[in-house]
Amino acid sequence: MIGQSRNSDTSDVAEPMTSPWLKAHDDPSAGLYTFTQCLSLADIHGDGDHKLVIADLGSGSVNMKLKVYKGTSMSSESTLVDIPTAVATFHMDTLEPRVPAIGIASGSHIYIYKNLRPYFKFTLPSLPINQTERDIWNQVKDEKIDIATLKEVLEAVRSEIGESNMTTRSKKFLTLDVDEMISFANIHKVAPLKKQTVITCLGTMKKSMADDDSISCLVLGTESQHVYVLDPQAFTILATVSLPSIPVFMSVQGLFDVEYQITVTCRDGRIYVSKRGTKDVRPLVELLYQPVCIETIGKQIIVGCSDMTLHCYTSKGKIVWRQKMPAIITAVTVINLHQLGTTLLAVATGDGKVAFFSDKLKVDQFEVEDVVMAMKFGRYGREESTLIMVTSGGGLSIRILKRTARFEGRDPTHSTTSLKSTASAKLNVPKKTKLFVDQTMRERENSAVMHRVYQQDLYKLRLNTARRFVEAIESNQSPVSSSPIKLSVKVQGLGPLFCVKVELQNTSDKKTSSNLAITFICDSKTYSIENNFIQVPMMVPGSQYVFRTRVTCLTDQQNASNSIKVLVFELSQLNPLLTAIVSMPLCELPTANGTVLEV
Repeated sequence: MIGQSRNSDTSDVAEPMTSPWLKAHDDPSAGLYTFTQCLSLADIHGDGDHKLVIADLGSGSVNMKLKVYKGTSMSSESTLVDIPTAVATFHMDTLEPRVPAIGIASGSHIYIYKNLRPYFKFTLPSLPINQTERDIWNQVKDEKIDIATLKEVLEAVRSEIGESNMTTRSKKFLTLDVDEMISFANIHKVAPLKKQTVITCLGTMKKSMADDDSISCLVLGTESQHVYVLDPQAFTILATVSLPSIPVFMSVQGLFDVEYQITVTCRDGRIYVSKRGTKDVRPLVELLYQPVCIETIGKQIIVGCSDMTLHCYTSKGKIVWRQKMPAIITAVTVINLHQLGTTLLAVATGDGKVAFFSDKLKVDQFEVEDVVMAMKFGRYGREESTLIMVTSGGGLSIRILKRTARFEGRDPTHSTTSLKSTASAKLNVPKKTKLFVDQTMRERENSAVMHRVYQQDLYKLRLNTARRFVEAIESNQSPVSSSPIKLSVKVQGLGPLFCVKVELQNTSDKKTSSNLAITFICDSKTYSIENNFIQVPMMVPGSQYVFRTRVTCLTDQQNASNSIKVLVFELSQLNPLLTAIVSMPLCELPTANGTVLEV
């Protein structure tokens, strides 16, 4: 167990006393070949013991493995059918126990594992195929042309649309010798021609709640210049974003059902941002050098470039700071320290060092025996703050953050005397007023009574709200009900003659509405309605129907007003479907010699 390393003798392996990190495990011969995108920490068994999930690339072409580490040893190993691009752990349901799934992006597929067993395979949608390329392979299938003609036509197609827009079969065919082309065409000509894209980056996004064990969506970028958001339960595409270039690195923030932001770096050296409800993706920043990583901390976007620099931008694309690194950037990860209320950025460089930044300030640094190629920070085993590192030589290094670690104002290049002077400086805290002290004492002495009164008032408010809601439902006093009918009432005129305009709309998609009628209820001593009953014709979906009737104010008093109730009901039902109460305007123009002013 990683947690047991605190109690063991670490005098021979621990960092100097000034370092906030403890060496928990070092295995230079672990034989791992992976990157940051292929590391994940998750409680994959639901027992509270977090495991390390690694998608190992093997030799780069064979021997790809899904490895799971528990403590300092590997607990399980599974074979992968293709080279992994990225790995992500996410919750796809609300079943108990809360066991996350493992999603592995490989080629044009995402392989889902549940309890370390294959569960589902999602395949990206096929891309359109060039018609000339499709026709020539159909002719090969019908044996109407020879191999030389096939090669000639495919070379012409490649020069016309480019090799990247051709199918994998055609690109493989053009790389073979003449003898191999014949056998290749005979083997594959019967199979249907498909054009599949591949996944370039993978991320997760919480769907509706930000809890740690809430349902998350998979977000993936593809070689076809698209970003897809997948439903975690049905594995259907919820949203599609088209990009001007191929995405390489991606950072996701927010909730899919509320508000989210997808920040992507592409091969054209630009940063693009996509938000909920926007179809057009705008370029945020154009970088001078190719990006090698991207992370978002709050509203800041941090990008590492191939010129050994870190760039920090705002969400509007303005540069905040720029930091020159001593060597090339090999790996980056975010250090979320919830217990300290701060967030750091860990940056591994080619000189074997790992530096920690709080904004632009370097707050800590340590050195590793080899160059770090992959890093992941999070909970591992029973430890909350663990840094996992994989080196270029295949080694695995695990370090634990001390519970007494502090990074406020810490700079490894400065002496501790400045820290002591800063800590001893007194803050100018204003004095407590007598009113503040009296209020504090009153709340402390009567805390139970105040809480009880607050709870009683809260319960009364909830009860009254529920009663009013039930009354509104029972009396249908609402312009919107469960029926697919929308009601809107307008009053026109200055008086004493008014025009009441009633608008009805069928909001259903396919179902028509019939056998409806409109009636009016008012004080007969105040108003006279010309047409008190209106028969409504059959209403087709989506159309709006307008009905008018004249209302005359009968009272002789000026500035007299009252309300009229408008009811929409079915002829076969006693209770109305919709009810609207219209407050009539003041009658400003009195009758003259018994005549009524026309509207």
